[in-house]
Order: sequence, then structure tokens, then C-alpha cells
Amino acid sequence: MNAEALPTNIDTLIKKGEGIEIEFKTSLAELNKDVFESICAFLNSNGGHLFLGITNDGIVEGVIEDCIQDIINNIITNANNPQKLSPTYHLHPKVYTNENDKHIIYVFVPEGSQVHNTIGQIFIRNEDGDFNITGNHDQVSNLFIRKKKIFSENRIFPHLSIGDFRVDLFVRARALARNQRPDHPWLEMSDEELLRSTGLFRKDFETGEEGYTLAAALIFGKDQVIQNILPEYKTDALVRIKDTDRYDDRDIVRTNLIESYDRLMAFANKNISDTFYEENGQRKSLRDIIFREVIANLFIHREYINPYPAKFIIEKDKAFTENWNRPHGRGNIDPAVFSPYPKNPVIAKFFNEIGRAEELGSGVRNTYKYCKIFVEGKTPLFIEEDVFKSIIPIPYMSAIVVDEGTIEGAVEGAVKGAVKGATEGVKEKLIRLLIAIIEMPGNRVPYYAKRINIPEKSVENYIKRLRDANLIEFSKSTAPHVGGYFITKELKKKINK
Repeated sequence: MNAEALPTNIDTLIKKGEGIEIEFKTSLAELNKDVFESICAFLNSNGGHLFLGITNDGIVEGVIEDCIQDIINNIITNANNPQKLSPTYHLHPKVYTNENDKHIIYVFVPEGSQVHNTIGQIFIRNEDGDFNITGNHDQVSNLFIRKKKIFSENRIFPHLSIGDFRVDLFVRARALARNQRPDHPWLEMSDEELLRSTGLFRKDFETGEEGYTLAAALIFGKDQVIQNILPEYKTDALVRIKDTDRYDDRDIVRTNLIESYDRLMAFANKNISDTFYEENGQRKSLRDIIFREVIANLFIHREYINPYPAKFIIEKDKAFTENWNRPHGRGNIDPAVFSPYPKNPVIAKFFNEIGRAEELGSGVRNTYKYCKIFVEGKTPLFIEEDVFKSIIPIPYMSAIVVDEGTIEGAVEGAVKGAVKGATEGVKEKLIRLLIAIIEMPGNRVPYYAKRINIPEKSVENYIKRLRDANLIEFSKSTAPHVGGYFITKELKKKINK
């Protein structure tokens, strides 16, 4: 059990005291019996913050340390048990420690896109706490109507059948889920059971209509099925560097969300340079960390019934996404104070299960954290409007997208003009190394040795020759373990001519 120091924003929520979006439970040694009434109420209302280890009047008594893991396991197990919470929902309890070494369990519960019940009882949230509306037909009916209007991912298509889905995508989804949990429950389910357990099949209790949903079609549907349901659906990926009026590279993506994610990640990997750095003794790809979050958010927060096409555009010093959105607030998002709000909770939950999205809200915070290292000192922008925008700074040289022959010609000319006394064989290896540095700047000798398949000792020698010729330079970031080789400004000018 790893406990973090209590962050300022969480401490601020505690000091506000209980209210319509904040609930305290003691849970000293075990989970309170009514915890899932609060979780159900938050899901059915506007979401909220659940704290265990705090009395009703805001006194932090803490949770006994030896009991924390059992309580967390109880929350996670019951949240995924349809007998306890239906539809199920994946929650992420966190453990914090305050200045008095008291342990607090915190659970953020977002607004759900469906009507949830706990042991057959439907709760909503009001100023007085959790309110059972199970026997009130009008309130239950209004709750179903509100959910249906807000979350278009739940739109039912009664004529959509299991035959309209791709069998191979179920196999893929299970494999991805197994990578997250070797005992994942999907592994024992049929395709239809998987669809029902993830909220992709639902019943409208107001009209009696039931069937697979828009989210089901987007995740598992055959391409023709998706186009029949959403004729305007597409994500337009563009590179605009040389030809800023049109594009240098393009991929128009119209397929399911699982493969759309793969194609957009491949597009980012192809056109944006990477920077590797060490964290907790492990080398990580900053590009992958950042754009994994950005691309997942493009799908999770998009309003699909609006014909506005989603966009992923790479320019010289930034990449940005655009998608139509149901705004929850306006303006730039501050990761220190914002409350995450799911636009497509069912899709978000599915992406979380297959390891392609983190806990709701952590994606924005991770992107802020790693962008400052990716491009030293720069931060991303997330702008909440009718069209949601993510603007991500990228290393300038990562955006060089010109004809490969042009790069090779410029590099060959630079090497032959600047490196004296080298054999043709050595010059050929210098050219290969220099192109690798252009394509993937900011790395060190071991990385380039593996990339061009040349021993490290030889690469060290070639690096020295390129530095002596003023073709590359070493740049060390102020962040620990970050820094590597980049081409010089003089060579950049030659390539960009």
C-alpha cells in the first residue's frame, strides 16, 4: 500500500465539509455498509468526492493502516459486481496521509452515463446526502430521461445485432485486458456477456426499448456499420510543416475506436520525435506517455452525434487536437483545481479496462507533468469550449517532415563537406547516425547504437567526429536523466532550405 502526501486540492475539498458533491465516512477498520449508496448517488447525480477515514463533522480520524488494502479491495470488487452495483463501474481509490500521519482513502466518483442501482435501490444526491428514489416513479423516469439526453453514447439501436460487430476486435479487447489483469473477468465471458457487462447493451425503462448502443458500434462495429450510423464520422490526422496551406502527410481515420487509437498513435510516432528519460530506474518514452493520453481523450470526450470532424494536426512546434464537445465549464483547464467530467463514461471505462486511459482526470495531470520535460519548461493547453482543444508543445526538430531523399541528400552533403579524412565506409555510417539523430533527437549513445545496429564504442567515435564537425551538439536539460544529441542550428538551416 503506497500512501501519498495529501495534495493541496484534496485538502481544500476536505475543509469545505460535506455537501452535495462531498461525502465523509469513518471506515476506521472496514467499509461502511452505506458506502455504495453514496457511490450510486454520485453516479446518478453530478459526481462527487468520497472520503473514508473522516467523521461527518470533518474530523480526520484516519483508517487503520493494516485494514486499508482490504477496504480498497472491497471497493474495487463490489464496484465490479453487478449484484452490488449495476451497471458496474471501475473506481480508483487512492490513499493519502495528512500532516498528522492519518491515512485517508479518497475515491473520485464521476457522473455516470446510465442509471445505477445498488442492490436494486436507486439513489440520487441532494444537500442532505443520499436519497432513495426507487419507489418514486416520476423521479426515476426523469433520471432516465436526463441520462438519455446528456450522454449520446447510450443511444440505443434496436436493429443492431451481434453480427454487426467484428469478432477479431473481441479477441483483441480480451488480449489487451489480459495485459492489465491476468484474471480479467472478460476472459471467461462470451462476446454478448462482455457487451452487457460493459454497458454496451442497455434497456430504456421509459420506453421499453433495448439493444446495443452507439458506444458498442463505435468500439466493435464493422466499418460499414459505423458509417451507416454516423456518415460524417472521421478523425483527420494532418502534418503541416512544409505545406502549411494543405498538408505534408495525412491519414483519414473512419474505423472503430480500438484501431483508430492504433492508427493515430502510429501517426504520432511517425511524425513526432521521441525523448527517453529515466523515472524510478526505468527508461520511458515521453512521446508515448503524452500522446497516449491525448489520443484517448480525443475519443473519450468527443460528442459523436455532431458532424464536426475530429482533428489531430502536427505543426513545427506543436501538435493539437480538436473535437466537438459538450462543455462542462469554459476556458483553459487548470490541472491543479479542475474536477474531471466524463463526456462518454462507458467509452472511458472501456478504454481504462484495456489500458488505454488512466483514471479520469489523471490524463490531463500526466500530460502537464511530462510536457515540461518533453519540451523544457513548456506546458500544454486544454481549452474547454464547444470545440474542445488540446495543444501540446513538441520539440521543433521533431516536426521535420520532408522527402526522405531530401534529408539524405542534405546530410550526405553536410558530412562530406565537414568531415575530413574519413573513408567512404565511415562516412556512410556517419550519415546513418546523423539521420537517426534527426529523426529521434535528444537520445544518447546506447539508443543510437541499437537504432542503427552499430556497436556503442563505434558510435561514441562517430559522435565525436560529428561534434568536431559542428553537425551535432549535446544538450542537457535541467530535469534529471534528460539530455542527448541534437543537430546544430547550422545543419537545421541546410535541411529546411
